[in-house]
Amino acid sequence: MIGVGGCVGYFYFSNIILDKVIFPAKGPQAGRNINRANKVRPWLFLFPAMFALGLYLAYPVVGSFWRSLFDRSGNNFIGLGNYADLFAGSSFRTAVFNNLLWILVVPAMATFFGLLVAQLTDRLKWGNIAKSLIFMPMAISFVGASLIWKFVYSANPDIGIINATRDFFGLSPVDPVQIPFWNNFFLMFILVWIQTGFAMVILSAALRGIPEETIEAAIIDGANPFQVFFSIKVPQIMGTIVVVWTTITILVLKVFDIVYTMTGGNFGTHILPSYMMTYMFRDDGRATAVAFVIMILVLPVMIWNIAQARKEMR
Repeated sequence: MIGVGGCVGYFYFSNIILDKVIFPAKGPQAGRNINRANKVRPWLFLFPAMFALGLYLAYPVVGSFWRSLFDRSGNNFIGLGNYADLFAGSSFRTAVFNNLLWILVVPAMATFFGLLVAQLTDRLKWGNIAKSLIFMPMAISFVGASLIWKFVYSANPDIGIINATRDFFGLSPVDPVQIPFWNNFFLMFILVWIQTGFAMVILSAALRGIPEETIEAAIIDGANPFQVFFSIKVPQIMGTIVVVWTTITILVLKVFDIVYTMTGGNFGTHILPSYMMTYMFRDDGRATAVAFVIMILVLPVMIWNIAQARKEMR
């Protein structure tokens, strides 16, 4: 009531003030005032959104960058010292390398599995049930999903599926999340498991939007199912695939819960958001420097995503 009522009141009274007080439509200047009011009026409608974006987006970005130029106390200006220390540290370089791995692996696997499931389930009578089951992980929080997979990866053969299988073949138990380098892939698979359902829903809708005439023409020309899928269907939904890919990429650059819940960033699994949290409550300058680096990395992907979405709308 307050939000909607406030918006209606703002637009109503601001237009009255504009037309009656600032540019009154009377006297010898009536025509000129009407033209001036019409030029100003669109800005009255834009102002609330511009104010909100400035307050909750632009100001925090500028403020975070400014704080990143101070030391941990926040009192001494050190310029780009925090950034220099970050890039000189091996742990930060490890976090950047791991983030690149996540960007390369997670969107590719989630999009591939989503596309594969979308194609295969459309051929099943119980395809809608299968889609519902595959989409269910999207309803689980990242922390909840991580706890589920913590049991799967458990070093105890009585709990962990992996070590139960190893124990069946007489192999000694291992802790997958402590295996250097490869533990990153075990963590990535959790996000792939969650995001496959998202990719499946979007790509399934895109596949159903393909004109049947093109598929029938390809079949008449002698194309086999693989040729129909890769040469006819995939090119026609490539725009949707790119949007799904970039959307998951943006999510990957912001993910934090999985790493924090599974390993806390130990065993060489730090990514930039989890690395930022290690400084959040003890070194505000360095934490905001990492946050600004994340924003710079996300920005090109967001611009690309918006550009692709606009191409789809044309």
